[in-house]
Amino acid sequence: MVIGGGPLRGAAYDRGTFFAPTVLDDVPLDARVMSEETFGPVAAVHAAADDRALLEATNAGRYGLAAYVYGEDLERAWAFAERVEAGAVGINVNDTTDLQAPFGGWKLSGLGRELGPEGLRTYLEPRHLRMRVRPLS
Repeated sequence: MVIGGGPLRGAAYDRGTFFAPTVLDDVPLDARVMSEETFGPVAAVHAAADDRALLEATNAGRYGLAAYVYGEDLERAWAFAERVEAGAVGINVNDTTDLQAPFGGWKLSGLGRELGPEGLRTYLEPRHLRMRVRPLS
């Protein structure tokens, strides 16, 4: 553990359950934090030998809600992001949502989309109308 790892204390936090932002380093790929969707302020870090090994480790998971790629070489980051199996991938940003873009996960991270035209379609009831212009003779 590099930092964090426990509840926040003090008057501002005593009335709730607040966990300090936590960074874990040298985390093995078989650790639970690397294989489950951790919805909390936790960043688990695992070094990889190269992009191929990193992509393999990234896509080996059962979930794919969102992923984040950071780097100065934008072409390399974009090429990597295109191969990540996730519903949304942020490149040098920490928020992948946009009201005009669909949001939803891949794999076990859910089905369907919300936001954007794709999300709006889930609330529609499509139907088909057919009409003959001339009466049958």
